[in-house]
Amino acid sequence: MPAAQAAGTYPAHDEHPMEKVAVAVDPYDADAKASIFSVKYRNYGYVPIFFVITNDGDHPISLVGMKAQLNTKDRSKLLPATTDDLLRRLSRPKRNDRQNTLPIPLPKKEVKGGVSGKTMEEIDQAQFGAKAVEPHSTARGFLFFDVSDISDPLEGATFYLMGVQDAGGKEMMYFEIPMEKYLSATHAAQP
Repeated sequence: MPAAQAAGTYPAHDEHPMEKVAVAVDPYDADAKASIFSVKYRNYGYVPIFFVITNDGDHPISLVGMKAQLNTKDRSKLLPATTDDLLRRLSRPKRNDRQNTLPIPLPKKEVKGGVSGKTMEEIDQAQFGAKAVEPHSTARGFLFFDVSDISDPLEGATFYLMGVQDAGGKEMMYFEIPMEKYLSATHAAQP
């Protein structure tokens, strides 16, 4: 897992100075960045997005009711994949549909497929799972979005984060990050 910098240092971020909270996203859509994973998630229709949230305030913030969403240019609202969603797609079970030509019925064979222990461990370690962010600290992890039917999922997309609460239980204003911030910074860095 990559080390996280303060959220305000990433090109694609949104800050709430009054609450002293910043959120950043860093898509791992390029092969060079995605090589940190043993699984090529893009081949399975997922884009991993490194999600960073920094709390520079003096009180913890709660992420229990957090809702992340990626809105594409065609206004599709994508939610992060759950662990079960990832495992189901990665296992790609195979069925044996051969016709039984014997005169007696044979027991059905179980569906073959599965995910290696290494892959399961990688998913567990990579997925964002923080329930709170302590004062003057940063939480990080990956959110995996299913973009299998979208040709260029980041172009014109916007990342939203809702449901972040302050120490008093009051919900903060939502965070909004246009993915163009990331794409512009990526294109500017290329020679």
